[in-house]
Amino acid sequence: MSDPNSELSSAPAQPPPGADLRALLARVRVVLVGTQHPGNIGSAARAMKTMGLSRLALVAPEKAPNHESMALAAGADDVLAAASTHATLAEALADCRLVLGCTARSRRVALDELSPRAASGRLLAAAGEGAQVALVFGRERTGLDNEELQLCHAAVHIPADPGYSSLNLAAAVQVLAYELRMAALDAAPAEAGAEPRDPPASHAQLEGFFAQLGQALDAIDFHKGRAPESALRKLRRLYLRADLDQREVRLLRGILADTERMAMLAGRRGGDGPGA
Repeated sequence: MSDPNSELSSAPAQPPPGADLRALLARVRVVLVGTQHPGNIGSAARAMKTMGLSRLALVAPEKAPNHESMALAAGADDVLAAASTHATLAEALADCRLVLGCTARSRRVALDELSPRAASGRLLAAAGEGAQVALVFGRERTGLDNEELQLCHAAVHIPADPGYSSLNLAAAVQVLAYELRMAALDAAPAEAGAEPRDPPASHAQLEGFFAQLGQALDAIDFHKGRAPESALRKLRRLYLRADLDQREVRLLRGILADTERMAMLAGRRGGDGPGA
């Protein structure tokens, strides 16, 4: 692993915009050290899979994954089956460029402390540059020891209620997995197969839409003789809050064009009736 201080100072705080969601998450390794209960391994695998994480590494578990692990994995059997097992934490992290350890606050080892949100951004920023990264969780009762913490570049602290801060291992994995997914979604908003969003509408496009909106409201006599300025101001604010993209503006202008056309046809039919 490279020098921790250089990693923390050089990596950007967030993943690069437009990064591929699956590629980012595929470079994130969840490492469980000295797990005491096989069921927690399965629950952690389940927590990972719900958030799109798939790489699980086990370091010297007291008991190997078993039927209890499989039962609590609840469908994340593939994550469990693909988990690697290592004799030491150093072995599990050998190819990682950035390693963050999830731990309670400690004065024993001087490490920068990150919130789960900040930690996720840091991990995915490095992953976005093609690096392998790891998030390390310690034993259920005692967490990570000093030597293991020394292998981490920074610590992650979940700000649980100090009155009851006992957090189950799988629950801690779920918190961090959620934050990782949210950070990845921010960097890669369009999942594979999802329709990408058009560029935001320009000022000129929005002004053209607002002008046509005013014409359409006049055509259907929306204002009923009242001054139109107040309604148009409110509608302008409403549509500006919506942050319309170019496709959405085209769709709305198509609706307005049909509205004006139908109003014109209705006016003609009315003019051809009795008493015209």
